[in-house]
Amino acid sequence: MNRPELLTFDCYGTLIDWNGGIVGALRGEGERQGRVADGGAILAAYHRAEPRAQAGPYRSYRDILTALEAEIAAELGWAPPAAPGYLAASLPSWLPFPDTARALRRLAAGGFRLGILSNVDDDLLAATRRQLPVDFDLLVTAEQVRGYKPAPGHFEAALRAVGGDSARLVHVAQSYFHDVRPAAGLAIQTVWVNRLGEQAPAGGPRPTAEVADLDGAAEWLEGRGC
Repeated sequence: MNRPELLTFDCYGTLIDWNGGIVGALRGEGERQGRVADGGAILAAYHRAEPRAQAGPYRSYRDILTALEAEIAAELGWAPPAAPGYLAASLPSWLPFPDTARALRRLAAGGFRLGILSNVDDDLLAATRRQLPVDFDLLVTAEQVRGYKPAPGHFEAALRAVGGDSARLVHVAQSYFHDVRPAAGLAIQTVWVNRLGEQAPAGGPRPTAEVADLDGAAEWLEGRGC
């Protein structure tokens, strides 16, 4: 593989600790209601509900998060939120993974152009970017493409940024479902940051590389991959 011109990253789950942010916000809501909130049950409810919410006609991610608050509360036996919108309000405070800043600085110093492809609104990503230590040459959000990954809009926008030449692009992401599969379907090279140690579905496309964390992604991109 030749050295790519542009590296795009999923944000929440890859750069930002998405599961930790979700659990923290929802656990806080449960505690406000006097409920003991199990992190595993929270994540299971969230990950069941979000793909359904994103599969319908486009609506803002802020609206989706607000709808999820009520759906998850019902599934967990909680009362409806007294202050709807708390998930979106908490999102800018969700923290980067410990390896995020180090890997981004390393890749930027190596001369790569960097981008983000994210399933959020413009303003939410702008708030999160304050926690990231580098500038990005490309930012693509669900608000811009009016749809959510795994739909192809984000990846098509990234391809346009490199003149349609998929050899000039590598996408780096944690989610096989949202990112690796649809990117590979467009012949985009992928680095699967398999933080959760998941198994790829049988018969699904294989990533170009699979690593455990962003340090591994940076090493692969600088070395064997480039």
